[in-house]
Amino acid sequence: MEPVTMSAKTYYESPIGLIEIEGSGAGVSAIRFSQKRDASSPVTPRPLLICAKQLEEYFNGERTEFDVPLDLSSSPEFYREVWRLVRSIPYGHTRSYSDIAITMSRPHASRAVGQANGRNPIPIIIPCHRVIGKKGGLRGYAYGLGIKQALLTMENPRKYNLQPALF
Repeated sequence: MEPVTMSAKTYYESPIGLIEIEGSGAGVSAIRFSQKRDASSPVTPRPLLICAKQLEEYFNGERTEFDVPLDLSSSPEFYREVWRLVRSIPYGHTRSYSDIAITMSRPHASRAVGQANGRNPIPIIIPCHRVIGKKGGLRGYAYGLGIKQALLTMENPRKYNLQPALF
C-alpha cells in the first residue's frame, strides 16, 4: 500500500479539457483543468485511479454521483460545511448561494458561501458548477463560465442549453 501522505498526480482527458487529479492514499485533494501534463507520479494512489475512472463514467453519462475518497483536511471547517452541502445537490439540479446559506442557518452568509465555493479545490466531484445566482443566473466559476455552462448543459440539456437570442 502506498504512503498516505505522499502527494501524487494523474491525468484524465475529458471532453472539456485535460483534468489534473492530485492527492494521496488518503484521498483526492485537488482537481484542476490543465493545459499540459506535468510528469506523472511513479506510483498513482488508488483514490486518484478511482477518481479518473469515475470522471470518465460521469462524462460518458454513466455516473451521477461520486464516491471517491477526498482529503479536505487542510481546509477551514466553514468551507468543508459548504462543500458538504454542495455535494448534496442532485445531478442536473442547481441551488443558489442563498439557498446554501439558509440551509446552514446563516441566511446572510451568501457571499461567504460564494467565497468557499470559489475556493473549492475539487470541482466536478464537489459540483460547485451547480451553484448559481438567486435569480437563476450563472455566477462565477474558477475555470470560466463556459465550462460551468458545459457541465450544467451536460447534466440537464433541456434546462441549460442556451438558445440564441431572438432579437
